[in-house]
Amino acid sequence: GMHTCSRMKSVLVLAATNRPNAIDLSLRRFGRFDKEIDLGVPDKDGRLQILSIHTRSMKLGESVNLETLAEDLSGYVGADIAELCTEAAMTCIREKLDIIDVEADSIDTEILDSLSISHEHFLMALGKGHQPSSLRESHVEIPDVTWRDVGGLEDVKQDLQEMIGFPTRYASKFQKFGLSPSRGCLFYGPPGCGKTLLAKAIANEAKVNFISVKGPELLTMLFGESEANVRQIFDKAKQAAPCI
Repeated sequence: GMHTCSRMKSVLVLAATNRPNAIDLSLRRFGRFDKEIDLGVPDKDGRLQILSIHTRSMKLGESVNLETLAEDLSGYVGADIAELCTEAAMTCIREKLDIIDVEADSIDTEILDSLSISHEHFLMALGKGHQPSSLRESHVEIPDVTWRDVGGLEDVKQDLQEMIGFPTRYASKFQKFGLSPSRGCLFYGPPGCGKTLLAKAIANEAKVNFISVKGPELLTMLFGESEANVRQIFDKAKQAAPCI
């Protein structure tokens, strides 16, 4: 097939996949699909543009702040944002169901004018367990644990705030002064001493996603599977960045 296309002038084959490593390597050789483009997950500016596109035909209330919303949608792709906007609109409509005649051919103009999507509608849509489609197979969350839930360990809390919280919260200052944040931190201690609780607390305080991984979930008896599981976890974390 691809050899035939290579002999045909003015013919370009475009293909798409979300699992590039599952494609036969022979198809990725020179002369076949030798050009690969990683679309990736949109950053904050990209998410803001996508939000603007999907809400331009909606009647938004004055409380809606798309920039703030874009910050809260780390890891979301275009389809996820479109789904979120639809759910926010449906949430708004559900509030008016008592005055909307769903069996009528049309809706009264006054009722339509009263429909306005607020920022709270978007937050309610997010609160219904809505998360990026690429992360639904992983347990990704923003914990509700705070420093007040962690008793004692004041020195440890201070170290964590300086090492993990500050680079996330003051990223622009770190970049300005050429400071490189730590990439890893090892907690050690007996079971039940608060290691996981501390990790959840710093994730919540820094307002980043949190992925909890247990050793048995990664280790398998099949050759190469354990390594593949580790790569998959880091791929998920990259898509959910900023992430702990």
